[in-house]
Amino acid sequence: MLKADIRKKYIKKRKTLSDDEVFLLSEKIFSHFTNFFQPVSGNKIHLFIPIDKFREIRTEIFIDYCFSNSIRVFVPKVMGKNLISVEIFENTIFSTNDWGISEPVSDLDSGVLDFDFVITPLLYCDSKGNRVGYGKGFYDYFFENIPAKTKKIGVNYFNPDENIDDVRDNDIPLDYLITPTAVLSFLGEK
Repeated sequence: MLKADIRKKYIKKRKTLSDDEVFLLSEKIFSHFTNFFQPVSGNKIHLFIPIDKFREIRTEIFIDYCFSNSIRVFVPKVMGKNLISVEIFENTIFSTNDWGISEPVSDLDSGVLDFDFVITPLLYCDSKGNRVGYGKGFYDYFFENIPAKTKKIGVNYFNPDENIDDVRDNDIPLDYLITPTAVLSFLGEK
């Protein structure tokens, strides 16, 4: 299936989820993350802030956990055509950008690239770790600049059921996908 068709299909599927379902499924995904990866104090995690209108996974659960366990949290901020990583704290001030995404008011790029985990937004991920996002390519460029040892983790409500037919050479696959029912590795581990 082509990315454009997959994008339409999974945006439509997400719209059918109630607020309660989004929260419950997000909690299951979060539980799989903590049980499988067992993040510890001092880890650095890059997380996205969910876009409500796209019914994205509620990463606030992850953020609260990180703050409670002394795990450093970084979030993306779009600056022109680039994605920077801003470190956030419990008192960080946010505003909504032109796309309806909540971002830190600060434009200060942390300069951190050696994340332990990058939790990545997506609409769909196939059984090879190829992802379909919103079509802007921010995360492919971002992935090019982080160390290979950083775990690139997608989170999604849906399991991989179909292949993406138009994967490009510059598309960088995920290492893992977490769904409400499983943690899938694309590294040949576990």
